[in-house]
Amino acid sequence: MHRLNAWLRGHPMVVDGAWASIVLLLSVLGAINEAGWHQPALLVIAVVICGLMVVRRRWPNATVAAAMTLGLAQVTAQIDPDASSIGYLVFCYTGAAFGRPWTSRFALTGGLLAGPLTVWLLRRTADDHPPGHGFLQQAFVAALLSSPFILCWAWGRLTRVRRAYLTELEDRAARLERERDAQAKVAVAAERARIARELHDVVAHNVSVMIVQADGAAYVMDNSPQQAKEALATIASTGRQALVEMRRLLGVLRTADAAHEYVPQPGVEELPDLLDQVRTAGLPVEFSTSGEARELPRGVELTVYRIVQEALTNVRKHGGPGVSARVAVDFGDRDLNVLIEDDGRGSTDEQLTRGGTDGQGHGLIGMRERIGMVSGSLDAGPRPGGGFRIRAVLPLKTAR
Repeated sequence: MHRLNAWLRGHPMVVDGAWASIVLLLSVLGAINEAGWHQPALLVIAVVICGLMVVRRRWPNATVAAAMTLGLAQVTAQIDPDASSIGYLVFCYTGAAFGRPWTSRFALTGGLLAGPLTVWLLRRTADDHPPGHGFLQQAFVAALLSSPFILCWAWGRLTRVRRAYLTELEDRAARLERERDAQAKVAVAAERARIARELHDVVAHNVSVMIVQADGAAYVMDNSPQQAKEALATIASTGRQALVEMRRLLGVLRTADAAHEYVPQPGVEELPDLLDQVRTAGLPVEFSTSGEARELPRGVELTVYRIVQEALTNVRKHGGPGVSARVAVDFGDRDLNVLIEDDGRGSTDEQLTRGGTDGQGHGLIGMRERIGMVSGSLDAGPRPGGGFRIRAVLPLKTAR
């Protein structure tokens, strides 16, 4: 049944043709009951009306205009109505439902005039005028005869409004679907950018440590094999840690079923381990905290960890020989302040302008993007007297 309805909606001329055939059949049966056509023009009118009914939805304006003109000609020629006059009701509906505004108004005017014109035609064709049929009675009959036409016109207007409403709903659904797809693409791009930053931080930090240890091991290999072994052990542990973090990052591309396999993201509590690793690589780092330490949002925790990791990686790359660094974390009532500074030669103006330590824009730009995601602020620049300073302020919920 559903397929049949869908097929009929897709072939409206079949439905209209069926209704037109019924109207034509009623006209023919009415003529047979009267023992022939008293007015041969009725046959022509019936055939024309039924033909117009078949194509009314393909050419609504032309068919409504033709039908209303035919009705006026029928009244003018004093041709009595028969069963084919039902078609005029159909065209009142068609003009309101499918036609242009002028067609709708034309159909409404024809419907309003249908009753008075029919009364006038019946009085003209009657052999005599029965007494007692005054103006009020004739007006009542005219209004009664016009009522079906007005109702059909109103039904057509309701159909037009309903169709416009459904069209608007379909357009809105299509727009929402396009917006959803666009938001999904934006989310994918943001996730890719986040993964790129994470991979940069992990690879840059751990590979930097491994390079320093490898150079040290090669330097002391002959004179101090024990130190070389320790350096190689550090390289191995650093490589394993980098591999674990890379697996965690790549794990976001898996399905949700594998979510329980993810390693927790590093935070402020893991900073001492990070600093021990940096000290092992040969960079002295002083670490201090102030304020009341408390649990932070995971986004803030990861941001602090990555900022410190990136900043210390920059110190090893650009600080020069004999450089040392200091990391301070201050838990305020409203803000979390993170300070990383060193006493080395600092970064060049060109590196600061390019926004990164590797010439590709992944250094300070990555820090600013991370801090921007948690509505924080970043101040980075050379220290008075030498060195480089990075200060990040991350807003926290107000303490109660």
